[in-house]
Amino acid sequence: MLRVLVTGATGYIGGRLVPRLLERGHLVRCLARQPENLRGRAWNGVDIVQGDVLQFDSLRAAMRDIDVAYYLVHSMRAGEQGFEERDRLAARNFARAAREAGVKRLIYLGGLGSDERELSPHLQSRHEVGNLLRESGIPVTEFRAAIIVGSGSISFEMIRYLTERLPIMICPRWVQSLCQPIAVRDVLAYLVETLDRPESAGRIFEIGGPDVLPYRDMMLGYAKVRGLKRRLIQVPVLTPRLSSYWVDFVTPIPASISRPLIEGLKEDVVCHEDSALQVFSVRPIGYEEAVRLALGRINEGDIETIWSGSHASFKAGDPPASRLEKREGMILEVREAEIAAPAKRVFEIFSGIGGKRRWFYADWAWQFRGMLDRLVGGPGMRRGRRNPDHLIPGDALDFWRVEEVVDGRSIRLRAEMKVPGKAWLQFEVEPLAGDHSHFTQTAYFEPKGLPGLLYWYFLYPIHRLIFSGLCREIQRRGEA
Repeated sequence: MLRVLVTGATGYIGGRLVPRLLERGHLVRCLARQPENLRGRAWNGVDIVQGDVLQFDSLRAAMRDIDVAYYLVHSMRAGEQGFEERDRLAARNFARAAREAGVKRLIYLGGLGSDERELSPHLQSRHEVGNLLRESGIPVTEFRAAIIVGSGSISFEMIRYLTERLPIMICPRWVQSLCQPIAVRDVLAYLVETLDRPESAGRIFEIGGPDVLPYRDMMLGYAKVRGLKRRLIQVPVLTPRLSSYWVDFVTPIPASISRPLIEGLKEDVVCHEDSALQVFSVRPIGYEEAVRLALGRINEGDIETIWSGSHASFKAGDPPASRLEKREGMILEVREAEIAAPAKRVFEIFSGIGGKRRWFYADWAWQFRGMLDRLVGGPGMRRGRRNPDHLIPGDALDFWRVEEVVDGRSIRLRAEMKVPGKAWLQFEVEPLAGDHSHFTQTAYFEPKGLPGLLYWYFLYPIHRLIFSGLCREIQRRGEA
């Protein structure tokens, strides 16, 4: 049993690594800039410490009594420039704090690419971080991976949505570059097993699956798994900037993040040695099998395990705060408010919505949408609800289906009206001190192809008005 620190626990890899470390019996501590973002995770026994790798003093408490520390953070964030310098500062702070605390080992997940060739700024930064961590004098195990295939992985989501939404794709020259993708399950297996392999300390391992493919074949391989017919047309003039704007429009990934990733696709990223296969017991699965596993998770529709939201702090009486997000291929419209009423009362209000009580705000718009739905063969609003006060999973609720009910806390509705995609509407409430409660209303939409994307953005001004009014009305009824 080791005392392990995980940075990046709110991120894609870190969030999946923590439960696997707990399963192995390790004592886990998570470093988070906003600990409230980890609220609701079923991580029993995890110690959460507030801190920021860009602030050295905040790392001291996190490093205390730690045996092994995972470095899984990256400063490349949407809309920000100069991520390379932030990466340097973060890595130096982390290495210094670990050395002063007597940490015995560091584990880092970086990017695949040959040091002997000119790399993109993104990959250069990934390699530089590994070198800065090694300057601490602490043994570092560095894993270098290319595209990680799994639901929610940025690179995989680019491939997924481009292939799903575009029957004919105009592609730049980089679609011929070679890549060695690896399934997220195999990356996690390496990260966990290295704790049991002391001989892996102080080494760099290139990890990848058994398939070496050009990006063109990765997109066509995805289409094959999905049973889609796709045609790719390669053109010589499509810069990374133009490509990133197109990715921003078609996929959930902003141009500010996709552009440095696309710049890294111009070079081959493949493993040049197989020491990982010699040291570890992991035997990575092939690309198409990894795609099937990723799609299987997406198709489960388990919103609770796919998305986890952070809650901001609000004052009672403030108007509902809202944000529009893109996560795991889903578009989220989130509204939050603090309500001066007990959580039980708020739950009674939103769990009684629909049917004869109507939809609280702009009911005419809901009725009109139901009429349009009936015209195209959907259920419309004619089904009502089984009971005006109680819901159970499986109940029909107008043109929704009750998917989950957590008594006194939340309900989740799955849309059964005709839409170019999949949609959910979720209401949640959590008790606060003084008979107040924190209310969250989230609309989820997974577009199906380009029509789904156009549908969402065309109707978003109307949806924004209706969802905002609905949240305010639930708040008003709770405080009445």
